[in-house]
This record gives sequence, structure tokens and C-alpha cells, in this order.
Amino acid sequence: MAASPLGWFQSGKAANLLKVMAGGEMLGDKLPNMPDRTIAPILGGRILSGALVGGVMFKLGRNSLWQGALLGAAAAVASSYGALYLRKAASRNTPVKEPWTGVVEDAITLASGTALLKGHTPGH
Repeated sequence: MAASPLGWFQSGKAANLLKVMAGGEMLGDKLPNMPDRTIAPILGGRILSGALVGGVMFKLGRNSLWQGALLGAAAAVASSYGALYLRKAASRNTPVKEPWTGVVEDAITLASGTALLKGHTPGH
């Protein structure tokens, strides 16, 4: 993948940029005036980032970039709606309220993402 247009993802700068972006999203998501993640502009950004990550992950595995992008985009839509409804249900039905339901969601996301990436990062 290093010789492909997506090769820059393998750089330390890309990794640092993506970490900062993820941290910003996690912090912004906890703001009380942040709109739902399912409104068009926000969902569109999630679809694009899901497609990009899915495409890169599939390309790293020597599979179809486009299949990975489609799967990543679909996963972004499903997880955006699923997580939103789970957070709202948790806030309604448990003593855990926002922003703490979001903190739990972020912990699950980080743990599952780390587990998924174990076999795809240098040194693992």
C-alpha cells in the first residue's frame, strides 16, 4: 500500500492527525448543544470517514478498496443510528446520564477499534 495514493496513512503524521481528529470528535460529541449524529452534515462526515477507513483496511488486507469503502460507509450509518438510540435509551432507563453514556460509548469504541487493529498495525 505504500506506493498507492493511500500510502500516506502509514505515516506517523497521519496517525497523529487521525488521533487528534478522533479526540476532537469525542470531546465535541459531549457538548450539550451538539446536534444528533444522524443529521445530514454530521452523518455525511461519518459516512466519508467510515468509507475511508474501510477502504484502507481492505486495501491493507489486499482486498477490494471499493468493497471496504462500501462496508465502512454502511458500518458508519449503522453505528451512528445504533449508538445514538442506545445512548438515549441508557439515559432514559438507567441512572447513567449524558455525558457519561457518551464516555461509556467512547470506551467501547476505543476498545473494539484497538482489538480490530491489532493484526493490522506494525509490530503486531
